[in-house]
Amino acid sequence: QVQLLESGGGLAQAGGSLRLSCAASGRTYNMGWFRQAPGKERESVAAISRSGSNTYYADSVRGRFTISRDNTKNSVYLQMNSLKLEDTAVYYCAADSTFRFTLSTAVAAFDSWGQGTQVTVSS
Repeated sequence: QVQLLESGGGLAQAGGSLRLSCAASGRTYNMGWFRQAPGKERESVAAISRSGSNTYYADSVRGRFTISRDNTKNSVYLQMNSLKLEDTAVYYCAADSTFRFTLSTAVAAFDSWGQGTQVTVSS
């Protein structure tokens, strides 16, 4: 396991943008972003393999959000554009410290989690 520190959350207007960052304390393989809105289950938003060649996006964010990573900084990013009210949630960074041949988006596939950062989209 590694420690993850997120930053970049906050308040944005609908249609605006935010960029989330997550720095890991060590080497990671698959990384992802999840979110959890009040009263709802945690859901996968985006994921990326270590090489960056494999990515996943939830249907609700595809075309608006972009996940990227910089392995030299042990970091992963989530660029969020065209924000909608329904994007409001606590966003969590997740990392898998074990190499796997496939990119999974299941909560159980990640062994390290950040503390979460609030993203609020207002009208």
